[in-house]
Amino acid sequence: MNPIQWSIMVFKKLFKVVFGLFFGLMLIGCQEGTPQLHTLQGGAFGTTFSIKYFHSEKMDLSTGVDSVINAVNQSMSTYWEDSDITRINRGDSTQVTDAMFQEVYNLAQQIHSESDGYFDPTIGVLRNAYGFGDEKPLAVIDSTSLDSLMTYVGFDKVKLNADGTITKAYPQIYFDFNAIAKGYGIDRIATYMSGQGLTDYIIELGGEVYASGMNLEKQTQWVGGIEAVDTNFQTRGLQAAVRLENIAMAASGNYRKFRVDPVSGKRYVHTLNPLTGSAETSDVTSATVLASTCAAADAYATTFMALGLDKSKALLEKLDGVEAYLTYAVADSTAVFFTAGFEPLLKD
Repeated sequence: MNPIQWSIMVFKKLFKVVFGLFFGLMLIGCQEGTPQLHTLQGGAFGTTFSIKYFHSEKMDLSTGVDSVINAVNQSMSTYWEDSDITRINRGDSTQVTDAMFQEVYNLAQQIHSESDGYFDPTIGVLRNAYGFGDEKPLAVIDSTSLDSLMTYVGFDKVKLNADGTITKAYPQIYFDFNAIAKGYGIDRIATYMSGQGLTDYIIELGGEVYASGMNLEKQTQWVGGIEAVDTNFQTRGLQAAVRLENIAMAASGNYRKFRVDPVSGKRYVHTLNPLTGSAETSDVTSATVLASTCAAADAYATTFMALGLDKSKALLEKLDGVEAYLTYAVADSTAVFFTAGFEPLLKD
């Protein structure tokens, strides 16, 4: 073998080694850049959450998510002794509310107006009286006690001032954002996730959901479930599945959320009528709502439970960007109504 042939042979071998190494590095680089499914789980707002997201590597999101949860609790949790809302409920007229509280307050005021008062976050004294709040329930709830309690209910009896403080007509008025704050918390977590550069994720917290982008693993939209009204804690069944993309979903129902008085045996549902003060069951047995934000979906779901079917239909006709799936009682059975915009999202 002459020197030229030997040089050619060495060059070929080196080329194969270098090419193989280069190809391998490219392959590894492509694999590292491929979005993978990651999960973060924890507890918040008295329940649990699960976050699934796609990214090329697992990210440290727990500190940021916990920070968001703590901020929402500090602003609006009636279970936190030193929260802003607790101070306001105790009569502190000097407490300055933060931007989160004000955003929720304004949304609540909007839905209160749209629903002719059926959504009202000043029903805190009623929730406590019936045993659904953070204080001991009343031993007896009759017409006299209801009349007394209703003195302290009404969104027209409170005002958000320009300096961020709250003025109440009566010190006893008790704010309860329970029907909107959890959804708002999910929205804040979604804002944090998007701020980290994530585009494809789903947040589930206490049965409420915000879905961004798609499920890249399956190359489909995310899927959420509508719980069957005959379900229970042991055997939770699904009535329908919903395709979700860049949308929030929240639900409310009286089929599981109720309290039985141990003395009288009377059954109180958790949906309260802020106009009458009664814990009454409308013909709507569950409401699942889709909206651009989870705070809105959360609030409207509670509103439809209180409104009943006919009034809910009338309100839905006036709303843009809000879709609903309502189950309602008919004689001894249950029927379903859903808006035209909800139907295409139902999964076969």
